[in-house]
Amino acid sequence: QVQVVESGGGLVQAGGSLRLSCTASGLTFGALAMGWFRQAPGKEREGISCINWKGDSTYYSDSVKGRFTISRDNAKNTLYLQMNSLKPEDTAMYYCAAKFYGSSRCATDFRYWGQGTQVTVSS
Repeated sequence: QVQVVESGGGLVQAGGSLRLSCTASGLTFGALAMGWFRQAPGKEREGISCINWKGDSTYYSDSVKGRFTISRDNAKNTLYLQMNSLKPEDTAMYYCAAKFYGSSRCATDFRYWGQGTQVTVSS
């Protein structure tokens, strides 16, 4: 059974930090391209950071570049998103997604999705 599960969301003040984690079970993690997406109320889901299956290529959207860092630990089957200098506009539901042997291209054609974890940044 395939399960993608996010954790680490919460409420934080502007300027603060959070680290999101994502585990993918039932899949060969080392063969997965992984991505972080977010969706704010009334807005489309956007890809904010993705990493290819080899782990040697990453993508960041302009909205998070320089503040967020994506990383993966294949030994722990876990993907991370370190979020620093958070802003109120980062408030959204954050989703983790996976697909086999993908690039770091952050399109929404990922096959496996988690249920999301809420991040709320107060001003």
